[in-house]
Amino acid sequence: MDPTSDLIPPPYTALPDRHPSPSPTRKSLNLSTATTIVISLLLLVSLLALISYHDPSPDANKLPDNTQSPPPFRLARGVAEGVSAKSNPYFSDSVDSSFNWTNAMFSWQRTAFHFQPEGNWMNDPNGPLYHKGWYHLFYQYNPESAVWGNISWGHAVSGDLIHWLYLPYAMVPDQPYDVNGVWTGSATILPDGRIIMLYTGDTIDGVQVQNLAYPANLSDPLLLDWVKYSGNPVLVPPPGIGPKDFRDPTTAWLGPDGKWRITIGSRVGTTLGVSLVYTTEDFIKYELVDRFLHAVPGTGMWECVDFYPVSVHGSKGLDTSANGGGVKHVLKASLDDTKMDHYAIGTYFGNNDTWVPDNPEEDVGIGLKLDYGRYYASKTFYDQNKERRILWGWINETDTEDNDLAKGWASVQTLPRTVLFDQKTGNNIIQWPVEEVESLRLESNEFNGVLIEPGSVVELKVGPATQLDILAEFELEALGSENATVSEEGCGGGAVERSSLGPFGLLVLAHESLSELTPIYFNVANSSKGSREAYFCADEKRSSKAPDVFKQVYGSKIPVLEGENFSMRVLVDHSIVESFGQGGRRVITSRIYPTEAIYGAARLFLFNNATSANVKATVKVWQLNSAFIQPFF
Repeated sequence: MDPTSDLIPPPYTALPDRHPSPSPTRKSLNLSTATTIVISLLLLVSLLALISYHDPSPDANKLPDNTQSPPPFRLARGVAEGVSAKSNPYFSDSVDSSFNWTNAMFSWQRTAFHFQPEGNWMNDPNGPLYHKGWYHLFYQYNPESAVWGNISWGHAVSGDLIHWLYLPYAMVPDQPYDVNGVWTGSATILPDGRIIMLYTGDTIDGVQVQNLAYPANLSDPLLLDWVKYSGNPVLVPPPGIGPKDFRDPTTAWLGPDGKWRITIGSRVGTTLGVSLVYTTEDFIKYELVDRFLHAVPGTGMWECVDFYPVSVHGSKGLDTSANGGGVKHVLKASLDDTKMDHYAIGTYFGNNDTWVPDNPEEDVGIGLKLDYGRYYASKTFYDQNKERRILWGWINETDTEDNDLAKGWASVQTLPRTVLFDQKTGNNIIQWPVEEVESLRLESNEFNGVLIEPGSVVELKVGPATQLDILAEFELEALGSENATVSEEGCGGGAVERSSLGPFGLLVLAHESLSELTPIYFNVANSSKGSREAYFCADEKRSSKAPDVFKQVYGSKIPVLEGENFSMRVLVDHSIVESFGQGGRRVITSRIYPTEAIYGAARLFLFNNATSANVKATVKVWQLNSAFIQPFF
């Protein structure tokens, strides 16, 4: 029996010459100012967004000059097809940028407990869900190469979100409505247990449309076989929305009228980022709501939109349809122009399907980021098994395509993280690695009350330093005047920029000679109001001697409340470092490419580069086991 038999009307199978299927039934849409997007403008915006991605060659003993002009570049892969850039076009045409990489260096870069395919290209996480004892992760995958293209859906399962097993592809681009790519999508589990998967397809004519798929056999815990609805596409770009500006449907939620809602990212003109809302009763016929869920001028194209509730007072995650008292809603958009994931917390009004941020000055795209490092295209799902919301994110590469082809793979997923509302600050979420990560812990070392004097570095003897779980807490003692100032960005030019109260923290994946190192650190300054301001930062500038990788300083201001010490958790997994500040109020993911601080040469240090402050550190470090990710069959 067809598991969606009472949802599916008689099929509509034909694709018209240019635009698949007529527009859906819709209310009056207030998009009179919208115009079809000219593809050349999309290319121009994407190129401008990439101009900041340059990396001057570092000297081994000092930071490079940030004012150096970027090397020549060419158009990033994926932009012409209507998606965000899927390659780093720098260095490829620069004779002086090559590095003599070895197979041993490439082999070391592969992670031990982060999810990545056996080989080839991966990008966005898709449709994560829990079904009959298995966590499922689908992901954008190129079965043929380590560069973007031929996008299909890879598929893996795990009993604990850590030890993954590869399965056959879930979907491949084999229909006119997705022949140019089975792009990002989301899963919705209906109250009766049926699973609906909506995803974006790139049609034979290069139009972005939304399609429906569902499991062929719901009784199969592995969900090995998927059926594409014969009437696809179920949604096409509405009037006023460009054919390449309509992608990435969210998980659906139930409104007060009993109808399901989804939201899809887009833009109006070139700069107004928007989230469209559709209602549906059967996931086949849709009505376009006559207003945006939300829109923010100046933020450009929104993709991979995520929308979900968080409990203001509780310690558990909420089903996507939850609303009412004690509930806030998170709206997240991946900004195509900046390649960053931004979010804001606000209130969802179910009676008119609009969302309003709590703080308009920190609206989507102009305020908080989910992750301040190398991170994009994130997606959450509600884990009904443990009543928690789980967040996935894509860590993309910052090296060259030639290097990715040489090593045979590209990109990694972050560790899955839980998401909760920060009840102490009331204005941000808390992200934390899922508790299952702790199952990888092996032997540990503790260091209590380690004094780090101004301008000093202290090695922590922990043994191998490439697979670590580090908990660190710091007490800051000013030795003189606190006329501390830091650069406007807070993290400045990196850990070498000194002030009276910082920076201080950890040096991970550091060579014993300090020729390569990656500082994860706090910086502290006095605000104009007389109080201290803290910043949480990651400095990649000296993480690698190789000139053909992109390296920069990431970071953000971070709330440190009265009575709190400075604290961080850092997970090191070969070339990936995930850093969580103040219990997860801010997160920074680093993708680095050491050439010397690898294998047994990697070390862990504490450092204090303040000029007028002592730092006392308490640190616990666990060695972490491999997750031994392998094929199921």
